[in-house]
Amino acid sequence: MYDEIVRMNSISKEINEVIASFKKYREEMLKALDYPKLPLHNNDSERDIRGMVKRRNISGSTKSDEGRAFRDGLMTLKQTCYRLGVSFFGFMKEWFGRDPVNLAEMVAEKYRAQYAAA
Repeated sequence: MYDEIVRMNSISKEINEVIASFKKYREEMLKALDYPKLPLHNNDSERDIRGMVKRRNISGSTKSDEGRAFRDGLMTLKQTCYRLGVSFFGFMKEWFGRDPVNLAEMVAEKYRAQYAAA
């Protein structure tokens, strides 16, 4: 099907240029087929930052680079916990108690399991 599409010709010079680039970058364009479990969009990433952007706009942001780094770090932890099904507040409580779960290992295990099934 891909090869049929890139053999098409249009009366539009611009469309023909796009089709030519599809021919040129065939391997890159079809790379997603090697990883069928990966989404073909970034909606999850966009959704992840939406709440942070709203809070930042309402609060007027932070006053320093350190404040921004701290806020961004917390938001990253919160999203990671959410994606792993871990309570963010529970994680923070364990972290302050010096006994947090290993989020990095949980992420690695999740993706190892996903790709083992593929």
